[in-house]
Amino acid sequence: QVHLVESGGGLAQPGGSLTLSCAASGTGFSIYAMGWYRQAPGKQRELVASMTSAFSTDYADSVKGRFTISRDNARNTLYLQMNSLKPEDTAVYYCNRRPPVPSWGQGTQVTVSS
Repeated sequence: QVHLVESGGGLAQPGGSLTLSCAASGTGFSIYAMGWYRQAPGKQRELVASMTSAFSTDYADSVKGRFTISRDNARNTLYLQMNSLKPEDTAVYYCNRRPPVPSWGQGTQVTVSS
């Protein structure tokens, strides 16, 4: 019932920053825990950041202190502010509920390279 569209990815240099956005259509966004996930070729999809409906946050150790998740319920939008980017952050980034449902969006590619 919910449709998710990620945007904001691109090419960044090591140490640079990007902001990702996830626009959600449908109903119920404000009551769901949400997360940002990423997947690189040959690797499993991993959860990198999450936020509950009460705005409690959690981060993977690999991004802690560098990434910030936020949500704007009035706009049905989830954000991921990515700072101090590293080459190992290169992946396709997806948003979804936490725990995820099968309705994945197209994702947005993040590439970190000199």
